[in-house]
Amino acid sequence: MDQYILSIDQSTSTTKALLFDKKGKLFRRSDTSHRQLIDEKGWVEHDPLEIYANLLHAVKSVIHESGISTKQIVGASISNQRETSLAWNRETGEPVYNAIVWQCGRGEAICKRLERHKTFIKERTGLNLSPYFSAAKFAWILENVPKAQELAREKHLVCSTIDSWLVKRLTVEHSVLTEYSNASRTQLFNINTLDWDRDVCSLFGLSPEMLPPVHPSDSLFGYTDFGGIFDDPIPLHGVLGDSHGALFAQGCLQPGMVKATYGTGSSIMMNIGDRPIFCKDLVTSLAWGLEGNIQYVLEGNINYSGATITWLVDDLQLLGSAREVEALASKAKPVPGLYLVPAFSGLGAPYWEGNARAMVCGMNRTTGKAELVRAAEESIGYQIADIIELMKKESGYSVPLLKVDGGATRDAFLMQFQADILQSTISIASLEELSGQGAAFACGLALGFYEKSKIFPVLGKHTFKPIMKEAERDCLYQGWQKAISCTLSYGC
Repeated sequence: MDQYILSIDQSTSTTKALLFDKKGKLFRRSDTSHRQLIDEKGWVEHDPLEIYANLLHAVKSVIHESGISTKQIVGASISNQRETSLAWNRETGEPVYNAIVWQCGRGEAICKRLERHKTFIKERTGLNLSPYFSAAKFAWILENVPKAQELAREKHLVCSTIDSWLVKRLTVEHSVLTEYSNASRTQLFNINTLDWDRDVCSLFGLSPEMLPPVHPSDSLFGYTDFGGIFDDPIPLHGVLGDSHGALFAQGCLQPGMVKATYGTGSSIMMNIGDRPIFCKDLVTSLAWGLEGNIQYVLEGNINYSGATITWLVDDLQLLGSAREVEALASKAKPVPGLYLVPAFSGLGAPYWEGNARAMVCGMNRTTGKAELVRAAEESIGYQIADIIELMKKESGYSVPLLKVDGGATRDAFLMQFQADILQSTISIASLEELSGQGAAFACGLALGFYEKSKIFPVLGKHTFKPIMKEAERDCLYQGWQKAISCTLSYGC
């Protein structure tokens, strides 16, 4: 009888239930989307109860559609959208407020108040002071939600990322736990001592007691029957932030290896080994804690990559769907100096300017729909190049190969442009989304279900090599940097 790992990938837009077979291959998947709750200020939230209901629906669907028995599933894992922040009742698991999404900048004022402590915070946590991370979101909830204040006084409040809340709701033990990769993205975790930092917590008005204990990423987090869907509970091993899961699934296990995930936003990660490297304009996080070992990453995050295409479709209505982007961008006429800088919620790495605003530079009379779409596509490649160029400088590693995943990797125009602007080979993963696969690998390795030598790829299903001349690349990239300067000047 065939056996499987069930991996839950709880992302920004959907919750996926994924079944992986004994070879680590995807056998079946089921997705359920949830609402993006955006108010007039541009603040972004998710309803956690909707997410949990969708999770159970996706699990039921994938089992039904695959035709297998739950007895064939030997373990479960979770990958999750990172930094998205939630406060809940330790006893009941009930949330006190909607989850505040990683894109949401409502913690900007809190970060401004702490500006004089930014160097100290970076030294302890590896993260630049920013509302992007969870700490300012937790602080906002504590300052603005009376129920959170009440539970804090009673010592029943838990502030966590999505993984911990799902572990609480899913496990029969009602475990209150998190793991290294998610903890390191909260801006409250000391990446040197590997524990919650009491001094940093205090700056944000929090205490370590409000935060879940931190365990290795391949720990046994408890047993789950998925709300009664399974007759017998199965072990829940392998919890990873989504980008860390993708890094692991890509086989970026050695220092200097880099991956980029193209999603709503983008995460670019370089494995830097067992010791942190601190960089002013990139962040340092934990890759994972697996098999008794800790590894670190340098990372840069982009708020708007796929979300820029969504803006073209939903808001400007220039396209009927994202599937039309590649064809239209390929037809665009060259407009020298045309750049779109998608700073819709400020600029993250490596610029860290929350007040920056989006801008289109260099239009002329021939600029039309196709040209704007192409500029939007190219903005994704430029932003990723910004981060990788800085990683190369700070780490000393060259990046001849970039491993990539995410829905946008189907876009040949974007992938070729990425290869050209980086002057690197682009290797596209066999799966579009690897986050859930990485968590499944962590679970399966912990259970002895997988052998490491048999599951990690060397190259993906397709590669793109640079064909643009370096002189042309340099001219284009210099123009992009001028466009960034204009955006930063306007925003300030």
